[in-house]
Amino acid sequence: MAKEENKNTKPGFGERFIGFFRGIGRSFKNMFHELKKVSWPTKKDLINYSVVVFVFMIVMGVIIGVFDLGAGALIKLITG
Repeated sequence: MAKEENKNTKPGFGERFIGFFRGIGRSFKNMFHELKKVSWPTKKDLINYSVVVFVFMIVMGVIIGVFDLGAGALIKLITG
């Protein structure tokens, strides 16, 4: 009679170890294939997007600074 393998047994440490790294390799392979499908922005678009973000950061910094100065003046007026 041939050996019957029990389907309910857990895989051994070596099989799990190899399977773990095989899964990581598969993930990197899939990521590489997905990155080939990405439409990357042109240099001009990238510069425009960066300028928009930088200007937005400056505007928000000024707005938050004005609120901070106003709140500080209000606290000083109340406590002083």
